[in-house]
Amino acid sequence: MNTFLDFEKPIAELEGKIKELRHLSDDGELNIVDEVTRLQSKAERLLKQTYSKLTPWQKTLVARHPDRPHFCDYIEALVEDFSPLAGDRAFGEDLAIVGGLGRFRGYSAVIIGHEKGADTEGRVRHNFGMARPEGYRKAVRLMDLAERFCLPVITLVDTPGAYPGIGAEERGQSEAIARAIQKCTDLRVPLISVVVGEGGSGGAIALAAANHVSMLENSVYSVISPEGCASILWRSPDKAQDAADALKLTAQDLHKLAIVDSIIPEPLGGAHRAPEGVIESVGDEIERALRALIGVPGGELRARRREKFMAIGQTGLS
Repeated sequence: MNTFLDFEKPIAELEGKIKELRHLSDDGELNIVDEVTRLQSKAERLLKQTYSKLTPWQKTLVARHPDRPHFCDYIEALVEDFSPLAGDRAFGEDLAIVGGLGRFRGYSAVIIGHEKGADTEGRVRHNFGMARPEGYRKAVRLMDLAERFCLPVITLVDTPGAYPGIGAEERGQSEAIARAIQKCTDLRVPLISVVVGEGGSGGAIALAAANHVSMLENSVYSVISPEGCASILWRSPDKAQDAADALKLTAQDLHKLAIVDSIIPEPLGGAHRAPEGVIESVGDEIERALRALIGVPGGELRARRREKFMAIGQTGLS
């Protein structure tokens, strides 16, 4: 069954009626093809109207949709012979970040990303994509490996933010994130990142300080979640919608601000409605970026990346 968001309730009601009518039709007791066709047309119009004017808060909800493709879905569809590598060689394994080696469309590469989990058990196992220090230190270890063997790095970002627990802080969460960002900016191999869902705070940029950064059309990327921002500025989570407006967290805003390089279109209704097509589009964008970067000398890749991030904030909204 489809999971509908609050603002999709009118669409959910129409699609529910369509399913009921199709069930009756299948019984052969009543010919209702015309009615189903009419309701389908109405549902499509409503879906188009709704998604043509999503607010930043609604896009945040779409970015968090539980049925959006996750890191493991992208790996299964786009990467051959993926060999995951575990542990940070210092404390332990963190399943909120998954990474390893594989072949992406003929290119050997290191692929790293946040994994939220597809069901309740998986979400608990992967800690909802909120990494602890050992997750970021594992990512640094894999980037070191990529540089040693001259392999490009591909990262997929989808996290509400780094895990804020006491244990994570005791083991140096902020230092681990800073080291990961430093490693991203120091790499002498191509680094390509795609924000496929949520890009939350330093927990996201730790994997996304890349030569080429893309976002899915309905993904979000911000220094803090709307709820966290509302709690700080207004001392009330009820102001989350206002915070989402102020944060300029949508792909469209961030592209105008030159923080991301490209936007990958999603199907009408969001990535969760046609995940196979979205995964293919993400693969196409990664391949385009990789082809443009694969022959660039390491020193130039590093210099471009640093210049790119030093320039953030110099471009304003028109």
